[in-house]
Amino acid sequence: MLEMYLDSADMQQISRFQACLPIRGITTNPSILAKAKIGVKPLLFEVSAVFTEQPRFHVQVISQSLAEIIHEARQIAALPYDVVVKIPGNEIGLAAIKQLHKEGVPLLGTAIYSVQQGFLAALAGADYLAPYVNRIDALGGNGVTVVSELQNLMTQQNLPTCLLPASFKNTRQVLEVLQTGVGAITLPVDIMEQMLCHPAIPLAIAQFTQDWQQTFANQLAFES
Repeated sequence: MLEMYLDSADMQQISRFQACLPIRGITTNPSILAKAKIGVKPLLFEVSAVFTEQPRFHVQVISQSLAEIIHEARQIAALPYDVVVKIPGNEIGLAAIKQLHKEGVPLLGTAIYSVQQGFLAALAGADYLAPYVNRIDALGGNGVTVVSELQNLMTQQNLPTCLLPASFKNTRQVLEVLQTGVGAITLPVDIMEQMLCHPAIPLAIAQFTQDWQQTFANQLAFES
């Protein structure tokens, strides 16, 4: 089953969408946490209290040297939650992923901009990959194509890495990415709202209500 994540640290929105959708957990990055003015530990504690089942969290390292990334990743993984450590897919990041994979640390290769970059991160041992769909488009590439080709490589090479695409500007990108067969996806609040709502829905409900009340007044369905 598809793992759906909310790319947010906004507790109000997390509670809102968790109540109506099968949200697996949340993804975060340093920018999201800084914008929300909340640290990793209090966020994970608050989010865990909202979910009825244990959520999965994707938490990114801040460190940039190899030794510091490995140390920080170990500390993040040791938190008392279901945590996947996010590490950028650059040369140092791949070295960290390779070593931490041997230790059994759950890992996500993030900031993936090309097929070859993602493929190498998967070979290094990343459990998840986060291709940045709209950011790739903004640089003149095709984010959906990158995801599709990566997904094909995972299948052809029999790699267990799960693609978790991120960075979306519209719902069309989301639908096209889902059609590639990815195992996970993370959506920002505004895109999740667009996925959930349609301007024709309130009109349809209003028409149903009007037609019903003309015949049955205020009776409910089971009372008619």
